[in-house]
Amino acid sequence: MSQDFQQSLRRRRLLQGLGAISMAGLPMLSRAQTPPTAQVNTSKLAVTDTEVVVGQLHSSTGTMAISETGSIQAEQLAIDQINAMGGVLGRKIRVIKEDGASDWPTFAEKAKKLLISDHVATVFGCWTSASRKAVLPVFEKENGLLYYPTFYEGLEQSKNVIYTGQEATQQILYSLDWAKKEKNASKVFLVGSDYIWPRTSMKIARKHIETFQKGKVVGEEYYPLSNTNFNSLINKIKVAKPDLIFAAVVGGSNVAFYKQLKAAGITGDKQFLVTLSVTEDEMLGIGGENFAGFYSSMKYFQSLDNPNNKKFVEAFKAKYGPKSVIGDVTQAGYLGPWLWKAAVEKAGSFDVDKVVAASPGIELNTAPEGYVKIDANHHLWSKSRIAQGLPDGTFKVVSESPELIKPDPFPKGYQ
Repeated sequence: MSQDFQQSLRRRRLLQGLGAISMAGLPMLSRAQTPPTAQVNTSKLAVTDTEVVVGQLHSSTGTMAISETGSIQAEQLAIDQINAMGGVLGRKIRVIKEDGASDWPTFAEKAKKLLISDHVATVFGCWTSASRKAVLPVFEKENGLLYYPTFYEGLEQSKNVIYTGQEATQQILYSLDWAKKEKNASKVFLVGSDYIWPRTSMKIARKHIETFQKGKVVGEEYYPLSNTNFNSLINKIKVAKPDLIFAAVVGGSNVAFYKQLKAAGITGDKQFLVTLSVTEDEMLGIGGENFAGFYSSMKYFQSLDNPNNKKFVEAFKAKYGPKSVIGDVTQAGYLGPWLWKAAVEKAGSFDVDKVVAASPGIELNTAPEGYVKIDANHHLWSKSRIAQGLPDGTFKVVSESPELIKPDPFPKGYQ
């Protein structure tokens, strides 16, 4: 038996083993129990007796590829595991992949193709709020279903979207309260990329700092996507001397931002910084030596020490290589296919209306981040965590909410 064949066999067994437990408590259908297509597909979706077609819509090119590649990989891993178990309602999943190319009109165009031309049963996709806002009218008009994996600003709820990342109260408010408690941070400098998520997130952050924490915002700056020159910002930070830099710079701009901070002497041992947008994925480009000592607010880090996560990390690295890393949105992307499978099998149908109706209350005991469940508002109950960046590019969790935080996309006093 060749070494390549042995490795392939080990990977196959690992995927099957993880897939077999990934939806504990849910019945698995045998081929004999596969319901007829006419029964499970009454809305002309791309479903046959043996196959169901889904879409993937992420940026595999452009400035956001550094962040979205992990989601593409994790969603495919989950689909592979589900197919190894026999699929969904006895049908194997086939994926049509589309590239949003870090361009919001392109996302809308590709969403129309997937829903109108390809008739996909669901879509796993988007990263930025700008891309989600671009496709949302399409999904609502065509009655499609999107699983959206990114932490975001909240202030949205749609029948046609399941939000598997954190919303503002779970990420922004938790991290600001932690910063106030741990470092007594009262002078805050806000910085972000220039589009809807950072601007709305910082509007919420400013409200929390000034109204609820009685602190002061000493600076607020935004820079275009793909921006690589932060020298003027760094000068403003040095003048303002904030207790905390609260950052929401996204995509490839993170690389220049943190390298230039370090070159200017703004390092983790001298300046307190919390970001909402650096995961292990971005850290690959930034380099641990440039981020060390700073903090990220996420619900998931690859270093989480629990049995679910260990199995997930092992399977991910077996498929994508030992040097691959897993960030927050990557893990949230992984949840999408499993939550969709659970809802489809609970509904006994692929029809979007029935899947949506079945989704609230769906629980996932074996999520890598830990137990999660879908709220009636289509967001997930989950924990919040703060982790410090280490020189080797990994994160050390330093704070975790004691309980799951109920999602509240429309918090009173922040709108």
